[in-house]
Amino acid sequence: MRTIDVISDAICPWCWIGKAHLGAALEELRGEGLEFRLRWRPFQLNPDMPEEGVVRDEYRAAKFGSAERGRQLDAQVAEAGRAAGLEFRHDLMARTPNTVAAHRVIRAAEAAGVQDAVVDALFRAYFHDGRDIGDPATLDAVAAGAGLPGMAEMLAGEEHRDEVLAEDMAARRGGISGVPSFLMDRHLLFSGAMPGPRMAEAFRQANAILSAREAGG
Repeated sequence: MRTIDVISDAICPWCWIGKAHLGAALEELRGEGLEFRLRWRPFQLNPDMPEEGVVRDEYRAAKFGSAERGRQLDAQVAEAGRAAGLEFRHDLMARTPNTVAAHRVIRAAEAAGVQDAVVDALFRAYFHDGRDIGDPATLDAVAAGAGLPGMAEMLAGEEHRDEVLAEDMAARRGGISGVPSFLMDRHLLFSGAMPGPRMAEAFRQANAILSAREAGG
């Protein structure tokens, strides 16, 4: 079974939209008998973010030049989200967090077999519920609700931190500068939250190319 790796950040709105499109693409391919293993890999949109995070409105105003520009971009994201069946509640989002802890939880979720559910829960917690997913207690509660208890204890130590930071750096050194980015068996296919049918076609073609290479051996 081939592996699709999704490089993403827990506070990337296009990654949540991309996840919805990915679900549709994989369902389409499943109907054709194509199954893939799915893994979520870390990327920090804001690698210099303070560990405690920052006030979102202030951060967005500084990043985009004005609060108004930030709101315009939020509106564009919300519109794209509605088309994908997602509701963004930017009015509830008070802080922009550091996401290293969230990525550590996502990595722990892989070993527990609940990674996709935890990723979805983190996206929903941040973008729909306005929760601070940089806060360990919040991460513990969100993860537990998705079938992954015990994250408060894990986050109190250093487990998975070095691995998350190393993978984030490896993605940058590999030329990835935007997320979501999608790889199949370590081959970079595309970046961006393209619609489900286009994703399915990209995966279909990549699978065919890799299969042909293997057959030619």
